[in-house]
Amino acid sequence: MFLTISTTGTPERPATDLGFLLHKHPEKTQAFSTSYGTAHVFYPEAGDERCTAALLLEIDPVALVRRGKGKGKGGAPDAALAQYVNDRPYAASSLLAVALSAVFSSAMRGVCNARPERAAQPLPLRIEVPALPARGGAELVRALFEPLGWTVTATPVPLDERFPEWGASRYVRLVLDVPAGKLTLGEALRHLYVLLPVLDDAKHYWVSPDEVDKLLRAGDGWLADHPEQKVITSRYLARRWSLTREAMQRLELVRLADADDTDVDEIDNAVDEESDTEDKPVPLAVRRREAILAELAAAGAGRVLDLGCGQGQLVQELLKDVRYTEIVGVDVSVRALTVAARRLKLDRMGERRAERVTLTQGSLAYTDKRLKGYDAAVLSEVVEHLDIERLPALEYAVFGSARPRTVLVTTPNVEYNVRWETLPAGHVRHGDHRFEWTREEFRAWALPVAERHGYDVRFEPVGDDDPEVGPPTQMAVFTRNDKNAKEVRAA
Repeated sequence: MFLTISTTGTPERPATDLGFLLHKHPEKTQAFSTSYGTAHVFYPEAGDERCTAALLLEIDPVALVRRGKGKGKGGAPDAALAQYVNDRPYAASSLLAVALSAVFSSAMRGVCNARPERAAQPLPLRIEVPALPARGGAELVRALFEPLGWTVTATPVPLDERFPEWGASRYVRLVLDVPAGKLTLGEALRHLYVLLPVLDDAKHYWVSPDEVDKLLRAGDGWLADHPEQKVITSRYLARRWSLTREAMQRLELVRLADADDTDVDEIDNAVDEESDTEDKPVPLAVRRREAILAELAAAGAGRVLDLGCGQGQLVQELLKDVRYTEIVGVDVSVRALTVAARRLKLDRMGERRAERVTLTQGSLAYTDKRLKGYDAAVLSEVVEHLDIERLPALEYAVFGSARPRTVLVTTPNVEYNVRWETLPAGHVRHGDHRFEWTREEFRAWALPVAERHGYDVRFEPVGDDDPEVGPPTQMAVFTRNDKNAKEVRAA
């Protein structure tokens, strides 16, 4: 199995920086043991103008059979000879994808201490794979890679060059090109890590539930919006429907969260934390956080969940107050959590302060035992990003399973939208809002939720309370009534 990665450069930015990004010196040949053989990294060319790194994976067929326990695709036993005579040592597959992840793990994460600015910089790249199984042909190869910015050359490999009438095999010779300014090296490696086994449509190991997390990590930033998302997800997860369904649901939440990251409440939050003169009004986002902090303080909360924490603005405020001894930020978007970690400077935070905060990936549509036992949970501008039919799942995960003493839910008041001069009539405040409730509609949702799960609820305005249309944001404060909760559970 063979793959090359090439880039070009200039004397000011030499192509040999590729060695720093891959953490592999161009003047050395290195070997790495894998479960199924040996991976070799070397550089066929290394100059200022052009540099190429090669990954050669030598497969031990006997080790492959022994560790794979003689299983073929889908877990069915292979014929005795087919266990040893197959294309696995020669054609790119999940074996090569796993080797890429193991050998270039830091590069895949975009980490390079020696050249951090280069790791974050899109590079001109060419990737070549001489033999790639493509179940779906060159057309599928293009459908998978072209939406990601690649120029694709997928040349079918004939079954036998001496007999062209036999037609093409299921293999292609793949060349991927991308100009400078489009993709970083880390992004390119993550594309390969996911799409190589997708094209092969087989994996050399049992696909367990943690493969969903691997897929979402590698697909962060591109898979949620990929036009072939369903094909990629199904094939990567070996067509296991339960895992595919979970991944698709989480990707939908990722799509909403990622879009929200770039333009949260653009109408009412455009000047968030940018006020540098006394005559500017306090942004609504700031007033929202102030209202949340006041309610948490009144509830005497010490251990707080920020569910749908986004880029960590509320977590940052909570950390400033020593009364909050444990703060957990949960978000479905890995990218949002990465931004939050940078905002909080987690890598430079003192040990005592760092012990108070945790950022974790999770979906609010699923129960999570890690979220049980907290004093309070905050869902700030979250519910409106879910489809209405997904709200019962969120309701049970928060109120039925996690059951914090206090739950704060804020959401836009659609009646106030007429006061936004820049918001066209009939439009919601953000393109990813699936709905926006009137005050009556919010109450109609919140009151039954409280009754079903043994909570009391009251409603508070956030922002100036207009006598005609109400406040711009509405907040429900749920307080667990343990007596009612026991009666509810008994019923």
